[in-house]
Amino acid sequence: MTAPIPEGRDGARTAAPVRPRWRAQVPVLAAVAAGGAAGACARYAAALWWPTRTGGFPWTTFCVNVAGCAVIGAFMVLVTEVWTAHRLARPFFATGVLGGFTTFSTYAVDGRQLFAADQARTALAYLAATPLAALTAVWAAAWATRRLLKGAPTGTGGTDPRGAEPS
Repeated sequence: MTAPIPEGRDGARTAAPVRPRWRAQVPVLAAVAAGGAAGACARYAAALWWPTRTGGFPWTTFCVNVAGCAVIGAFMVLVTEVWTAHRLARPFFATGVLGGFTTFSTYAVDGRQLFAADQARTALAYLAATPLAALTAVWAAAWATRRLLKGAPTGTGGTDPRGAEPS
């Protein structure tokens, strides 16, 4: 259904002024930018607090990525299945904060540096373990969040909040 078109002074119908589409996205872009800055600062602080030695397994980046993925798994269950979140909550926190906190670029650079330091085994282990652990963290956190919210003990059956049968 469309809104009625207002009449002008001369009685002719005139279209309401259209707000440029990009202006509607400014708050979203600002939320992502602010969240991204906060997340990137948190990741940088983690790297300062827990530096990786040259040629060693990049535990900081690995743990940051896995932890960030776990948080996004829980957060997405909460904002899509439990809460009615503000329209900027997901862009700010999921895309911004967690997108800035987790880092695919540093993951790639760490892998390259390990290969350059003749640490091929460590590089391959890191490059394989990170996405596996990150995806597992998302799944486990989402599953655990649903279980905690449901209040049912593990393995009791029933349906999840979306109505799907358990596997």
